[in-house]
Amino acid sequence: MTGAQAPSAGHGGTSGGPGVNPGGAGDAEERPAEAGTGMGPDGSAPAAPGGPGDAQAPAEAGPRGVQGGQGRRSAAAEALAAAVRAVESGERSAASFFNDAPAPRPAAPAAPARERARAAAPASAPAPVRPPSARPAPGPGGEIPGSGDVRQVLAAGGAPETLAGRVAEVLGERAAEALREDPWQLLAVPGVRPDQADGFARALLGPDCEPGDERRALALTGWLLERAALEGHTALESSALREALAKASVPDPDEALRTAIAEGVVLVFQDALDAAPGARPRAAEDEEAEQPVRVLLGLDRYALAEESLADGLARLASTFASPQGGAADDEVPAGDPGAPGWESAAAAAPTASAAELIRTAAAHGLVAHSGGEAARAEPVALVAAARAMGLRAYVAAHSEDGRRRLAASLSEAAGGGRSAAPDSDPDTAPDSDPDTGPDADPETGPDADPETASAAVTVAGLLADAEGPGRDEEGTLALDLLAVLDAPQLDVETAAMLVESLPDGARLVLSGDPGVLWSAGPGRVFADLVAARRCPQVVSRTPDPGPIGELISGIGIGELNQVEAPGKEVVIVPVRDAGEAVHRTVQLVADSVPRAIGIPAEQTQVITPGHGGAAGTRALNAALKDRLNPGPGRFGGFDPGDRVAYSPAPGRTVPGTVVSADAEGLRLDCAGTPVVVVREEVGELVRHGWALTAHQAAGARWPAAVVVLPGDATAGLTRAWVYTAFGRGERHLSVVHGAESALPKAVAEIPFKDRTTRLRALLQAQAPTAPTD
Repeated sequence: MTGAQAPSAGHGGTSGGPGVNPGGAGDAEERPAEAGTGMGPDGSAPAAPGGPGDAQAPAEAGPRGVQGGQGRRSAAAEALAAAVRAVESGERSAASFFNDAPAPRPAAPAAPARERARAAAPASAPAPVRPPSARPAPGPGGEIPGSGDVRQVLAAGGAPETLAGRVAEVLGERAAEALREDPWQLLAVPGVRPDQADGFARALLGPDCEPGDERRALALTGWLLERAALEGHTALESSALREALAKASVPDPDEALRTAIAEGVVLVFQDALDAAPGARPRAAEDEEAEQPVRVLLGLDRYALAEESLADGLARLASTFASPQGGAADDEVPAGDPGAPGWESAAAAAPTASAAELIRTAAAHGLVAHSGGEAARAEPVALVAAARAMGLRAYVAAHSEDGRRRLAASLSEAAGGGRSAAPDSDPDTAPDSDPDTGPDADPETGPDADPETASAAVTVAGLLADAEGPGRDEEGTLALDLLAVLDAPQLDVETAAMLVESLPDGARLVLSGDPGVLWSAGPGRVFADLVAARRCPQVVSRTPDPGPIGELISGIGIGELNQVEAPGKEVVIVPVRDAGEAVHRTVQLVADSVPRAIGIPAEQTQVITPGHGGAAGTRALNAALKDRLNPGPGRFGGFDPGDRVAYSPAPGRTVPGTVVSADAEGLRLDCAGTPVVVVREEVGELVRHGWALTAHQAAGARWPAAVVVLPGDATAGLTRAWVYTAFGRGERHLSVVHGAESALPKAVAEIPFKDRTTRLRALLQAQAPTAPTD
C-alpha cells in the first residue's frame, strides 16, 4: 500500500512547558549514550548489597523525621534570601547579584578581502585517525591516578568499583578525599542517579545522612541542571527547579536554591517576558514601568556560552552596519558590499532564491537562511560565487555525509553543473543517484575539483583545524565567508566556539531547515536567532520535489497528507506490536526494498524513536545483525562488516563499518576515513548502526529510509521528530506504522519539545530588529 495512510489533520496547539523529572530521562533516548560509567546497558548501576544498586527512592534517603538543613543556613545564604524573593517578584534586578558585566566587544570595520585560499594538497591514502582520548593520561600500570583510593571508598559505600576510573577522571586525583567529605559528589559522574548517590552516602555517613543535608541539595541542584541540559535546556525557571528539588525529597527547596546561588553552584538571571497575544501595547507613560520578567537559574558553563554567542553574533551583524562608499569600482575590494562582483554573481545565480541570498549576504555580516533539502543549493551557489570573486569562502555541514554531498555540489556549481540548480529533474538529480549516501564518494567523480571540493568541511573538522583554511596569526579562522548548513544541529557551546573563531569582517550565513529536530546538545541556536529577528532572513522558495518532498512539506505545516507514490516512493507497513515491527523492518531492509526498489541493504537506514524498548535501536540492531551479518561479536560485540554508529564526541554520530580489530583497538571505515577506537573506549563510543535515532540521523541522508513507529514509543513523537525521520530517505521511505492515532496527533498538535534558553533575549537586548528579506 503506497501513500501515507493516516488521516489528514489540522494543525494547532503547542507542547507543554519545560520541566525536569529528577528520576527520568525525558527524551534522553535521543541523546548520545553517557560515557562509560560502569553502569549497565540501561544506564543503571549493577546492584550491590546495601549500596546504590539497592537504593530505590531518594525520597526516603536518611532517617525519617529528621529536619534536615535546619540551622545550617550560611550567612551569605541568609543575606541573599530576601534578595532572591525580590527578584522573583520583580522588585530587584537579577544583575544585582553580580558585578557589572564587561562591555560588549565592539565590532571592527570590515576587513579587506584577503588572498585566495591555498590550493589543496594532492590526495593521498589517509592514515588511520586515532581520536584523542578524553581520559587523563594513565599512570604506572595503565591506571588513572587516584583510582586505587577511589576504589576503596566506592567499596566502602557499596558502589561498583568499576566506577573508580571515571570518578577519578571527573573529580581529579583527590577524588577519594572529595567523596569522603561529600559522598553526593558521586552525582557528578555521568550516568549516576540520585537514588544511587543517596545509597552511597547512606553507607558512608550512616545516621548522619539526612535528606536535607546541604551537600545533597547542592549536588542535586547541579545534577538537575545538567539533566535539563541533556534535554536541551540551557537554564530552568526557578519554579521548575524548585519543583524538581521537592520531588527529590529536598525538605526546603527554597533554602536549597538560596544556598546554591550563594555558593556559586548556579547563576540567576531575569529575562523580559513577551507580551501576551492581544495585549494592549505599552503607552508612552508606561515606559518607565517595570516589565514582567521570568527568573532563570543555570550553570555558568551554558550561561557563558550563550552570552559569548550573543556577543559574537552581534559583532558579525554590525560588520557592514556603516555605509561603505567613496571609492571607484576598480578600487573597491572584492569583499566590500559595493563590489560589482556581487551583483554579477546574483544575476548569474541558478534560481531567484539563490540570487536573493547572494545579494543579502553581500550587504550583511550575518544572515539566516531557511529552506528544505533542495534549498541547500542556494548557500552552495553563494560560496561558489564568493570563491570566484577571490574570497576565502567555505561551506560547513553537520555530518560527513553532508560534507561530501556539499563537496560534489560545490564542484559542479563552480563549473556550472546541475547541482547548482535545485529545480532540476528529480529523476536525474544527484540526490536520486543510487550511489549517494554516507558510503558514497561524490568527490572522486570525473568533474571533481579537489581545490573547490576542499571548501566543503564539517563543523567539527573546521573547529579542530583538521579541515578548512586553518587559523591566522590571531588564532581566528583564515576565511572571509562561511555558510553553515544544518544550523539547527548547532548546540550553544559549538556555536559559541564557531562564532568566536570568525575574524572581524567575515560574513556568516546560518542555513537550515526550521522543521527538523534541534541539536542533541543544549540550546536552540538557529530557532532563537530567527525568532530574535536581529539579522536579515532569507526564506527559500524552492520546494523539495517528488512524493517524499510533498509529504515532508505537509508535515512541516502540521498536516499528514496522503500522497500519490506511483513509484513506491512512500510505503506504509501497518503492524500490531513491537515484535511484528522488528520482523517487518528486517524483511524490508533485507528483502523488500532491494527487490522492489533496487536499493541494497547497505544503503538503507532504519530510524526509530529511542534506544530502549522492544523496537528500539538495540533490539533492531540485534535483529538486523543476525540477518545481515551474523557472527559471534568477538571484537567487543562487533564483527568485520558490521554497520556501526561511532560517537567521537557527545552529539556527534559518524556512520561507519567495522574493518577489523587488533591490539590497537577496533578499526572502522567511516565514509572512507580509517578510524581506530582504542579497546577501552569501544563500549562507550561505538554502537551498531543499522538502526539509529532521528537525532543521530539528522544531517545525513540515505537512498532509502525505514522509519519504525512502535506503539510503545509514541510518547516522544513530535512534528519535528516525524519531519526529521521521514526526510532522511532520498528515493524511498517505508514507515513501519504501529503508532495509530499518535502519529497524526503529533504532527498536528505537538510541534516540538520546548526548551528554556536565554539566547533570544540576549540577542534582542543587543541589536535593533532587522527586516526579513
